[in-house]
Amino acid sequence: MIEYKVVELSVVTDETIEEVLNKRTAEGWHFDGIQFAIREASKRPSMAFVLFTREKTD
Repeated sequence: MIEYKVVELSVVTDETIEEVLNKRTAEGWHFDGIQFAIREASKRPSMAFVLFTREKTD
């Protein structure tokens, strides 16, 4: 069975993305993807959702 984790970033920079990737993969999570939320007034993302998966252990 697969377990999912979604991490919401309200500050989207290369440093915050790297931090969450390094932290969660060190915990055994596998990076699955990233989704950005962009406001019409700005081309820079206002939020990001980083997705991870791992095999669920009982």
